[in-house]
Amino acid sequence: MKTFAGNGARRRAVLTLLGGVLVATGLQAGEKEGTFDIYWIDSQGGGSTLMVSPGNESVLIDAGNPGARDPARIHRVATEVAGLRQIDHLIVTHLHVDHFGGASELAQLIPIQRVYDNGIPERDPDGRNDTTWPLKVRAYREMKAGERVVVKPGDRRQLRGAAGGGALVPRFTFVAARQQVALAPEGSVGLTECRDPQPKAADPSDNANSVVTLVEFGDFRFFNGGDLTWQAETRLVCPIRQLDSVDVFQVNHHGMDVSNNPLLLQALAPTVAIFNNGPRKGCAPAVVAALHQMPSLQAIYQVHRNQQNPEVNAPPDYCANDRETGGNYVKLSVAPDGRSYTVSVPSTGHQRTYPTRF
Repeated sequence: MKTFAGNGARRRAVLTLLGGVLVATGLQAGEKEGTFDIYWIDSQGGGSTLMVSPGNESVLIDAGNPGARDPARIHRVATEVAGLRQIDHLIVTHLHVDHFGGASELAQLIPIQRVYDNGIPERDPDGRNDTTWPLKVRAYREMKAGERVVVKPGDRRQLRGAAGGGALVPRFTFVAARQQVALAPEGSVGLTECRDPQPKAADPSDNANSVVTLVEFGDFRFFNGGDLTWQAETRLVCPIRQLDSVDVFQVNHHGMDVSNNPLLLQALAPTVAIFNNGPRKGCAPAVVAALHQMPSLQAIYQVHRNQQNPEVNAPPDYCANDRETGGNYVKLSVAPDGRSYTVSVPSTGHQRTYPTRF
């Protein structure tokens, strides 16, 4: 198994004292820097990935769990760290409570202009005879939002660039949703070998319907597949390959081994993998091992250290949260020219820059 060198141990007492300063005065997103910024916010193994364009236009993919904790953490990073006054785009990958549950409470803290999802069904999308489903989804259905959009695979959105124009602008494309994929460009081909080495049963849950988003900024490419599962992942690369390799891969389904099919990993061939895991959720040993076997991979980052399988953890500097209570985030900033990106972990002082691959 590969190991990755960190920046060395930091003085934890000093970091504790400086933690509030790091959060409050860390690099602000947007026009001042001309960077494209991504934050993996700790929702204890839920989903909450915030992106901010050089023109301060924001995209939040998933909103964590219901309750005060996760919406407050998202709001704090959005307003105090990224300097936002609203969420311009909220993408809800699927209707599991750790991905949509915090949205209604977040909408009470900060305006949400546009919500993208697969639509809200009248019955439990997991196919269970759950009579409580209408109550579970009621707050999300009724929350205040400027516009609601049902995702269509192939749709693309462009975000604001830096003031004055002429610079790069980020864009995001919906590659798949509801187990449907966008039509690949003419002449596209699949992988050389499309045989699944470890076939798994079809997933009847809403995880398989996850919205898949490809984010681009110049040469930089980032993949977010929500909780997409094994067989649905295969459809992205076989028989026709829907996407090329990427720089950064948010590991599907928090790093669970019912997801992260080796066929998809082979196609994505990321340089950096980031787990939005919880202390006891995700970051499965089989997934970590599969990533380490990839020649392209240079680093793994985790929102939380894995408390159940500590032997699979990335170096301490690469993990935002040592303790179960958590609250710290991982940040990525793409340079204004799109040719490099820096991943930082403010809680440990880690910072490392990678060249984009294209």
